[in-house]
Amino acid sequence: MSPFPFKVYLRPETAQGIFVNFKNVMDSTRVKIPFGIAQIGKAFRNEINPRNFTFRSREFEQMEIEFFCKPDTSKMWYEFWRDVRIKWYESLGIQSDSLRPREQTEDELAHYSDACTDIEYLFPFSEEPQELEGVAHRGDFDLKAHGKAAKNKDTAFAVVDDATHERFVPHVIEPSAGVDRFILATITEAYTFDENRASPEFMKFHPRLAPIKAAVFPLVAKDGMPDIAEPIYREIKKHFPCQYDAKQSIGKRYARMDEAGTPFCFTIDGTTKEDGTVTVRNRDDASQDRIDKSRCLEYLRDKLGM
Repeated sequence: MSPFPFKVYLRPETAQGIFVNFKNVMDSTRVKIPFGIAQIGKAFRNEINPRNFTFRSREFEQMEIEFFCKPDTSKMWYEFWRDVRIKWYESLGIQSDSLRPREQTEDELAHYSDACTDIEYLFPFSEEPQELEGVAHRGDFDLKAHGKAAKNKDTAFAVVDDATHERFVPHVIEPSAGVDRFILATITEAYTFDENRASPEFMKFHPRLAPIKAAVFPLVAKDGMPDIAEPIYREIKKHFPCQYDAKQSIGKRYARMDEAGTPFCFTIDGTTKEDGTVTVRNRDDASQDRIDKSRCLEYLRDKLGM
């Protein structure tokens, strides 16, 4: 016999909690249509035979937006969110032909859905593109379904139009994405092979997604170079993930950072002591530039857009 006197159900999606709290959010924040509620969290599916790695797991991380709008503007908002979400992936480095948005056919649509775009990615291990995110026009199905179980069935989730004073149940546009799938696509897209480099395999992460944003190297661990490098490292470390490395040749240190996907390396050398400038190396093309040592954090912020 179970030690628990009640059943516990694991949620199959994160969306329904948003719909249940729709009126609470409106009343407490005093927002007006159109507006959205976003959240991220664990979701669970009853996969009898888990397979295909992250695409058929029983537990996964899901991020969703439920965007509430007037029925007569819902088509416009659907197209808006579809385009915004595609551009979001592109803006974070997934820019190859492997990113393949696809509009669902009428036969594929859920019974409550007016339209849906699957944002898919063709992974190298798959013959068919796999879904990263769905952007769905869910109509008013969810709010009406929850309203049927409420005490005031007709008005539970209805809002008043400020212009016409008529009541209506908002329509919902839902971008829903799998975090694990996005990370896998990011890693796949970032993997780069260049036989002309000292370390031919490296990770070309978008700078904003790179786990290490910068590295600081004294060219040699003497001649006062560490005394200049360490304060620069400590300043950057306060704001961004950064590494300090003074071991082995500078080429090997660059190669290590390339493999980790670090976009920028600041090197303190003999010229630094003469004119106060440091070398900045770009991971993607191995190009180098010199900037004043006081501008390292400013330079990094500008390149990261943060």
